[in-house]
Amino acid sequence: MQRCAWVPLDKADYVLYHDQEWGVPAHDDRHLFEMLLLEGAQAGLNWYTILKKRAAYRLAFHDFDPAAVAQMTDEALETLLSNPAIIRNRQKIYSTRNNALVFLNIQQEFSSFDQYIWQFVDGQPVVNRPRNIHDIPTQSAISVALSHDLKKRGMRFVGPTIMYAYMQAIGMINDHCINCFKCL
Repeated sequence: MQRCAWVPLDKADYVLYHDQEWGVPAHDDRHLFEMLLLEGAQAGLNWYTILKKRAAYRLAFHDFDPAAVAQMTDEALETLLSNPAIIRNRQKIYSTRNNALVFLNIQQEFSSFDQYIWQFVDGQPVVNRPRNIHDIPTQSAISVALSHDLKKRGMRFVGPTIMYAYMQAIGMINDHCINCFKCL
C-alpha cells in the first residue's frame, strides 16, 4: 500500500494520522477546534513535534472544549508555560484562550463552526490530486481568504500557510498524492 511521500513509515502514529485523519472531511466542532489549536501550535515547527504532544495538549486544554479553554485564567495559562509536554511559547499558549473566545462567537453567529468553516469551499472538499509532494502548495486563495476573515474576527496564529495546513488536516482540501491509496 503506497502513501504520500511525506509519511515516515517508521513512525506508526504518523502513519495512522495519515491513514485515518489527514484529508478526511471533519464536521465535529470539538475536533475542528482541536485541529485549529494544534495547527497554531505547530507554527514554525514540524507537524510530528505536535502530533507527539497531542495527548498532552488534550490534557492541558480541557479535551479541546472551546468553552472551557475560553474560561482559562491567566494563572492557568502561566502554569502551562512550565509544562514540558507542550510547546511553551507564551504567545501560542495565550492565543488558545483568545481563539476559543472567537471560536465561540463564530459558533453563535453561524450555529456551528462547521457551518462557518465549510462555506469557504462551498461545503465540498477541494481535491487537488498532486503528482508528488513538490506539487502541494503551502497556501491558496481560499486559505488567504479564511486567514483574513479569522484575523478580522480576532484570531491569532491563523496565517494563510497555517490555514492551508488546517484545511488539509480537516479534509477541506485533499492533497493526497495520486500514488497514495487515500487519493480520491
